[in-house]
Amino acid sequence: MGSWIEQAACRDTDPELFFPIGAAPAPEQLRAARRICGTCPVHGACLRFAVETGQAGGIWAGTTERERRSIREEALHGSRT
Repeated sequence: MGSWIEQAACRDTDPELFFPIGAAPAPEQLRAARRICGTCPVHGACLRFAVETGQAGGIWAGTTERERRSIREEALHGSRT
């Protein structure tokens, strides 16, 4: 993952916040994770890593699996409007 992970705002946070049990995070859990991600100095590197490596589970850079899938599709196929 490289040194960016050492600078992540979430590095000292309980991993269960970002990797919830179940299909999707609860709304309050997602909001809490996004608050942390919103202050993160390596937000871009985290999102890039998650999208490029196809991270299916967890909250990465404040995004859900569905949101990252959409980002990947957009990157692969461009805008379909």
